[in-house]
Amino acid sequence: MAVHTGTREPEAALIAIESPIVFVVDDDVSVRESLELLLQNEGWRVEIFASAQEFLNRPHELVQSCLILDVSLPGLNDLELQQRIGPDRKDLPIIFITGKGDIPMTVRAMKASAVEFLTKPFSDEVLLGAVRQALERSRAALCEQASLKELRNRYALLTHRERQVMALVVSGLLNKQVGGELGISEITVKAHRGQVMGKMKAGSLADLVKIASRLGVSRPAPSDIAPST
Repeated sequence: MAVHTGTREPEAALIAIESPIVFVVDDDVSVRESLELLLQNEGWRVEIFASAQEFLNRPHELVQSCLILDVSLPGLNDLELQQRIGPDRKDLPIIFITGKGDIPMTVRAMKASAVEFLTKPFSDEVLLGAVRQALERSRAALCEQASLKELRNRYALLTHRERQVMALVVSGLLNKQVGGELGISEITVKAHRGQVMGKMKAGSLADLVKIASRLGVSRPAPSDIAPST
């Protein structure tokens, strides 16, 4: 049985709200304009920037997107920009482009989670293929974020006791054992467990285990378990 994590609705919403954006940061105006035309012809929204700082000044928008970035920008360079964007921005994959690529530079870019590292001149199809791959990564990352946010919202609805029961149940304990740990009856455990399954929209114990794993729920320490009901 599949895990009921609420992924489909957020995913549909993310895709339907706005079309993808391709950001281009390059100090060469001819490169910016040619890339803008190429990408717009594919039906994507395109925003161009002459410097890294210009791009950073743009408000963050939670939308399917990717960044085409010249590695030899004046001032704030490519890797510094990536650090400023944040290592956790999986929703904004980066495609590095350069006119004089070398192996060490490529290694640094790939270690920095670049989708692709392209050396000029490159064909239109090579670039467009890299953009499609990057936008797919962005879509997947946004859907994962939305799904996880939904799970956290559900988890926030659990009472303290329900969270304790959930943590113990997913750790492999039977209802009777959970009751022994918490100092409550097995019947009460079953009632709490039913509430947990309903609020978390878990169709089975296996579903609940997977949900707990995604949320980072672990078995509570003995000192965190209250003896009262």
